[in-house]
Amino acid sequence: MPRPKFSVCVFGDQQHCDEAKDKGIPFMSAEDLKKLNKQKKLVKKLAKKYDAFLASESLIKQIPRLLGPGLNKAGKFPSLLTHSDNMEEKINDLKGTIKFQMKKVRGKSINRFFFALPQLPSKPLFSWHGKNCECLAVNTKEED
Repeated sequence: MPRPKFSVCVFGDQQHCDEAKDKGIPFMSAEDLKKLNKQKKLVKKLAKKYDAFLASESLIKQIPRLLGPGLNKAGKFPSLLTHSDNMEEKINDLKGTIKFQMKKVRGKSINRFFFALPQLPSKPLFSWHGKNCECLAVNTKEED
């Protein structure tokens, strides 16, 4: 597991909340999210507390309406969690994912990205071993 201190919270329906409770994973139900009532400070505090979020299929569509744009602005919009998914496996996948945010300057962003790749193994943040990174996917979006 690349990042053991990586914290994940589950926004779940009743079934996912019960499963998270049994496994000792932090969770919030739809009622808990409604209590936040789009209050920017509380949503920002929630986004700072956890590194990533998972949300039930039935709840993910309601999140922008319940919490406002706070999680999206923080770059932590929840990943989808279906009832057929293994919750612990999904969390381990999130822990093993590294996100890069590149600036929108054409030409320079790609150079900076590839410049950063050789430096990853030397970063103390990661417990890096040769086997932790099996593949690297680069998604690009062309903008005018």
